[in-house]
Amino acid sequence: MAKNKLAKFAEMETLENVFQPAHREIFRTDYDLKGKWNEKVFRNDHPIVLEIGCGKGEYTVGLGELFPDKNFIGMDIKGARMWHGAKGALEKNIHNAVFIRAYAEFMESLFAPGEIAEIWITFPDPQMSKARKRLTGTRFLSLYKKILKANGILHLKTDSPFLYTYTAELIKHNHLPASVVTDDLYGGDLDDKMLGIKTFYEQQWLSRGKKIKYIRFSLEGSDSLTEPEIAIEKDDYHSEARYMGPTPKNRML
Repeated sequence: MAKNKLAKFAEMETLENVFQPAHREIFRTDYDLKGKWNEKVFRNDHPIVLEIGCGKGEYTVGLGELFPDKNFIGMDIKGARMWHGAKGALEKNIHNAVFIRAYAEFMESLFAPGEIAEIWITFPDPQMSKARKRLTGTRFLSLYKKILKANGILHLKTDSPFLYTYTAELIKHNHLPASVVTDDLYGGDLDDKMLGIKTFYEQQWLSRGKKIKYIRFSLEGSDSLTEPEIAIEKDDYHSEARYMGPTPKNRML
């Protein structure tokens, strides 16, 4: 492991806005802060917004700057990336943004029913071969429903045509309320300041001509979710590292 990464892991242990629960603290048990994030961490009663798979934390920090009347939690398992967001929030004196290093599967151990007002899912791996791992699949939507307030909002932002189509079809199949469904976020006339935040990788994708898709929906009335029975063409999704690296001569962008 690179020394720089080791140094980031070590510093993460000292950052006041980072929480790294041990496996024993969240595996089949409730974390100490479950149901107490407002009281013990933010010390206010503002709505809590959770970003799943926050990466470098650009969205969590950006939203924290834009909306001081809300609290934001970025969640990811990759600490070296999360370090950037945690450090940035502290340097900018943004006190309504914190980070949790944990797998998304443990969210029910971390948050109480109704504790979360909104969830952001920003540029996740579309998991084209494994519906169970998709962050907008029925497995994860059922977990979100357990921690979201009534009429809680979900936001999906993706560059993957596959994930966009899949999620739109799942919403339609389960009759979920959706207020925005667009396959070209910046090509339309949506006037929403929160959508103006662009991560480093998003800017790179845009510069390469990829369109950003966005869906805003809720799980209201979703007593029993089922997967859509539809064949969806796989796209050319690449992980951040592969896609942003040097382009092989035999692979077109």
